[in-house]
Amino acid sequence: MQQQDFDMFEEFEQNSANQGLFEHYRFEAGKGQAPLRVDKFLMNLVENATRNKIQQAASNGNIFVNEVAVKSNHKVKANDVVRVLMEQPPFENHIIAQDIPLDIVYEDDTLLVVNKPAGLVVHPGHGNYSGTLVNALAYHFENLPLNSSERPGLVHRIDKDTSGLLVIAKTEQAMADLQSQFALKTTERQYVALVWGNVEQESGVIESYIGRHVKDRMQMAAFDDPDKGKWAVTHYNVLERLGYVTLVSCQLETGRTHQIRVHMKHIGHTLFNDERYGGNIILKGTTFTKYKQFVDNCFAQLPRQALHAKTLGFEHPVTKEFMRFECPVPLEMTTVIDKWRNYAHNSITDIE
Repeated sequence: MQQQDFDMFEEFEQNSANQGLFEHYRFEAGKGQAPLRVDKFLMNLVENATRNKIQQAASNGNIFVNEVAVKSNHKVKANDVVRVLMEQPPFENHIIAQDIPLDIVYEDDTLLVVNKPAGLVVHPGHGNYSGTLVNALAYHFENLPLNSSERPGLVHRIDKDTSGLLVIAKTEQAMADLQSQFALKTTERQYVALVWGNVEQESGVIESYIGRHVKDRMQMAAFDDPDKGKWAVTHYNVLERLGYVTLVSCQLETGRTHQIRVHMKHIGHTLFNDERYGGNIILKGTTFTKYKQFVDNCFAQLPRQALHAKTLGFEHPVTKEFMRFECPVPLEMTTVIDKWRNYAHNSITDIE
């Protein structure tokens, strides 16, 4: 189980006693876990869960440490296995079809490719039971195949605040074939990112194991130890140097949670305005008030991490033709890139 020290899995369970539907989360505390109340431990891990929900789960006997039901003040220690069943509201027993517009880049009888806007959650989960891409898919399409997590149509995913391309399967054959391509790393996925600092090398490869951060469990982190995560490889190329920030392209060889965000931070170049990883403060630049005002203006223009899934390529499950799609970087991101381009041209003479 050491391979899963920082991993979490989620599934749905039907409780035979009350016929309630639950989300089941399981975590294994790392070797360096200091004693911590189980409610606080879970608050750091279950995204969008409130403390009241977690304490209610404890009151209902639905929090287990090493398979023993515990109260909310129980202290989690190193290597403990923690399980929690979070009760879902009745409307989550099925996917709610919602008339949410889809930006469809390509569609045939087998699959479709969509351009997901930033801010749209990909699938329902705790705290996001509606208003997701899956809710939109349920409205626009019938009988989409389920993936291994019972989510219709989804072959892969991107973060809520990342924009860009996703392929959706419309048949069982397409689901199996496309998932196999992602597993075998034969797909093409290229992102554009704006990162803090001047990336010195024109290109490079970042390799590490990615797993849960030891202290901040809402973050992922890069490790050298294979027991602490899953192998991840990111290739990057500098597109343009813009003074205190750099525009880069990143090509994924693997697809781990937050991979680009983690890997770029790992080499000292956190994504611009990536709040979760500390990119929403000034990491490079001057102490001048006008510079701070400039950066704050950029943050306001692009209120999320500067990351866009620009290129997606895969072999069509039926025709076997390799298909490649591209979508433009969205306006809010290009506006900020232009601002940095102008600032670099007019103001910066000595890059830190």
